[in-house]
Amino acid sequence: MRRDHSLPEGRIHTLFIDSQAVACNRLGDPTRRRVDVYVPHGHDGTDLPLLVDLAGFTGSGLGHVNWKNFGENVPERADRLIASGVMKPAVIAFPDCFTRLGGNQYVNSPAMGMWEDFLIAEMLPVIEGKFGCGGTGKRAVFGKSSGGYGAMVHALKYPDVWAGAVCHSGDMGFELAFATDFALALRRIGKHGGTITSFIEAFEAALKPAGEDMHTLMTLAMAATYDPDPDPSVLMGIRLPVTMDTCELIPERWAEWMKWDPLELVDSHGEGLKQLKALMIDCGDIDQYNLLYGARRMTRKLAALGVKHRYEEFPDTHSSIDYRMDVSLPFLAEALSA
Repeated sequence: MRRDHSLPEGRIHTLFIDSQAVACNRLGDPTRRRVDVYVPHGHDGTDLPLLVDLAGFTGSGLGHVNWKNFGENVPERADRLIASGVMKPAVIAFPDCFTRLGGNQYVNSPAMGMWEDFLIAEMLPVIEGKFGCGGTGKRAVFGKSSGGYGAMVHALKYPDVWAGAVCHSGDMGFELAFATDFALALRRIGKHGGTITSFIEAFEAALKPAGEDMHTLMTLAMAATYDPDPDPSVLMGIRLPVTMDTCELIPERWAEWMKWDPLELVDSHGEGLKQLKALMIDCGDIDQYNLLYGARRMTRKLAALGVKHRYEEFPDTHSSIDYRMDVSLPFLAEALSA
């Protein structure tokens, strides 16, 4: 049952893409990927902007189109916003980029898969070819948490592809967001046999993984993303940037992680953001993962560069903040419809 069944209902189309970009992954993940595509009521997609939804860690685009109790999924939200005149019509794509390690940062990794290439070189041509939407100047990417990180990095690296981006509570400021988690990860690994392999085996065998183990899995996913071990004998390419016994940072390993911090990338790629039609960053003022401080640093860097953007802080945590799409979706659709 829809939250408001009186609203005109857009259609969800399901596509499948057999990805060559993901085929290199060392996780054993499938290369056939599903993408659900929302087309608003009364439209076939032609000439509409295309918004791409990047889900947060442990999530998938498919979860964003599922029924939601006492709330709205993203297509229902778009139906409401469009019907009320708050949002201009837009096509929204929901790719399934879930991985064995629980999530995705949407960047190229020889361990996780070449996810930048999947989104840009494989997914966009299929959607735009089928629905006649998007195209140069009419594509945007948005997401929360890991998805917000992906949106920010794609905007930085590919301003010729994306005309807009929204980063909801995205990962930035890695020394606050990630470095504080290594000790927890080592404790959980120690509890489950003392090696990354034994931890993964225990996690995947558990009937109900502990919350701390889920958080450790995220740390391992980041390791496979930012600094994978090229040795093919290393399980899924996972190596941590700390010593396993004393939790001391290994400078050369941590440096590889830091290269992917948006606060570092903006120094070399920030000028390209001036090409965007729309850029928005927001974060809860009590975000429990310390991402507020990275967001504040980012907006100051962007202001110093003269990059036009919208920055907002709101009174909430990192969790259950889908309502922020009531701000971001109209913002993107308006900018890309001009």
